[in-house]
Amino acid sequence: MAQVVMVTGVSRDAGARCARRLAADPGVDTVIGIDVGPPRAELGRVRFVRADIRNPVIAKVIAGEDVDTVVHTGVVATPGSAGGRSSMKEINVIGTMQLLAACQKAPGLSKLVVKSSTTVYGAGPRDPAMFTEEMAPRAIHQTGLSKDAVEVEGYVRGFARRRPDVCVTTLRMANWIGPQTDSPITRYFAMPVVPTVFGYDARLQFLHEDDGVEAIHHATVTDLPGTFNLAGDGVLSLSQAIRRLGRPALRFPSFTAASTAAVVRRARLADFSPDQITFLTYGRAVDTTRMRSEFGFEPKYTTASAFDDFRASLGPGAVTIASRLVTAGLNAGLGALRG
Repeated sequence: MAQVVMVTGVSRDAGARCARRLAADPGVDTVIGIDVGPPRAELGRVRFVRADIRNPVIAKVIAGEDVDTVVHTGVVATPGSAGGRSSMKEINVIGTMQLLAACQKAPGLSKLVVKSSTTVYGAGPRDPAMFTEEMAPRAIHQTGLSKDAVEVEGYVRGFARRRPDVCVTTLRMANWIGPQTDSPITRYFAMPVVPTVFGYDARLQFLHEDDGVEAIHHATVTDLPGTFNLAGDGVLSLSQAIRRLGRPALRFPSFTAASTAAVVRRARLADFSPDQITFLTYGRAVDTTRMRSEFGFEPKYTTASAFDDFRASLGPGAVTIASRLVTAGLNAGLGALRG
């Protein structure tokens, strides 16, 4: 059982929830929450330390607090939340490198849990029906979270080779969804009119936010080395998800995707990056056999029930000023392209 746990990224909701869950476990003595800014949510028994994982001083925090377990949830999903793409990459990649360098120097460290993402597999037309943990991505990672996640996992594997005495667990999680999750995918589905790419119907998997928190807790208090896909049972197509919302879909040609995303960003309805557009075009699904057989975890929510729980938290999908803005912007973008 972990005694002193350090959780990164606690200024964001996912990190804060994971830290609170661990602090509520009587088998965990101390939970230390790390981030550059103060947490937006109450942390309860979690002791917050303001620190930047990009700074080598993080090694002093690990040593000074006698940390034996590090839970890394500090990877940023979108450029907007990080202050731009360059800042996002610095936080995700450079921050992870510095954190792992600090872990390398900590003789008392016994466990590292990394919250990764199924975005490491990318998304493209040549993808298999289900990705297993051993498969390499078929699509080339150009930018964004997909590229960062691949680099982060590469550094984590290198750390595991250098420190075989540390139990390293990497959790490749499907998109979190639920009433409390604020992310690009939840903002996309919360739009009053949902834009889609004409001729495509992406396959989607989700992991309920509660299951995500429990999975990280499970990995932290149990020795489970390895890499694991985590997602709720089943797959929803994008069209099925939109029908469940009861909201209209606005289909546009694939060559207008970049301009459409720009309109959505300017309207501050969602923070779309190129890899997110690709995901919503082609979709992605992962095999979760090892989640049950080796990781020993069973999500309480299926993909569909997780989505339904999120849907129940939304208001009615009426056409609003925001929807008219999206429609007008899209029409203007299409008209410019045609002209």
